[in-house]
Amino acid sequence: MRRAHVLIRGRVQGVFFRAETRERALALGVHGWIQNNPDGSVEAVLEGPEEQVESLLRWCQRGPSRAVVESVEVRWEEPRGEQGFVVR
Repeated sequence: MRRAHVLIRGRVQGVFFRAETRERALALGVHGWIQNNPDGSVEAVLEGPEEQVESLLRWCQRGPSRAVVESVEVRWEEPRGEQGFVVR
């Protein structure tokens, strides 16, 4: 199990980034949460098997079709047993 705390910057709000990330996370079996931040960034925690978390991180580098991702910062943390995937 891996846990990635992710900060995504660019044009990432108002482009269905959170909703599409949730759909992909559920399809991959990745747990955690995602939220918009006041500074225009999107923050997420992705927890699950390493291969699935890495797959979702690769998708976050480009995001949905209307997104313009400028940077993705990843901080690896100890897994905490997240269940489900919540859009905050």
